[in-house]
Amino acid sequence: MAYAFPNLPYAETALEPHISANTLQFHYGKHHAAYVTNYNNLVKDSPLDALSLEEVIKTTYNDASKVGVFNNAAQAWNHTFYWNCMKPGGGGTPTGALADKINADFGSFDEFKTAFKQAGATQFGSGWAWLVSDAGTLKVTKTLNADNPLVHGQVPLLTMDVWEHAYYLDYQNRRPDYMDTFLTSLVNWDFVAQQFAAA
Repeated sequence: MAYAFPNLPYAETALEPHISANTLQFHYGKHHAAYVTNYNNLVKDSPLDALSLEEVIKTTYNDASKVGVFNNAAQAWNHTFYWNCMKPGGGGTPTGALADKINADFGSFDEFKTAFKQAGATQFGSGWAWLVSDAGTLKVTKTLNADNPLVHGQVPLLTMDVWEHAYYLDYQNRRPDYMDTFLTSLVNWDFVAQQFAAA
């Protein structure tokens, strides 16, 4: 059962001027597509092919013989989640129960933003910054390369890709500018709230 390469939830031009169509053509059209193709090739005709992508991620984590499967499965999942974490005209502040929980667990939305940007800024090399629910408490985490919260018993609510290919064409080496823009102009808080409600 091949994993289908998902459609972007918006047009490649929809996030401009914050993320260019050029970036999405490479990031989505080349990088993400390659992870999906590689994953499908790796699991074809194997018992893993019958499992969901999430099950494969959890099954192959820390299995030295399945590193390639894990990396491509997790990166396919991470990217699909990342696209949904953004929307045209996004950013701003969350509302309702999610906003209340962020205020309760971080002290304020500003404190959350500081922690989230700190996670992204201090992720050395390639990786991800996350807002997760961990046993009912909201936390900010960061992961290296393809690693994701699913394998740590956490529920992902929001992610920001800090691999260089996520921002370099638009921001060059200015990762802090990309992170600021992500929070102020791109986050799809409706999607995050849906993940929180289902957690």
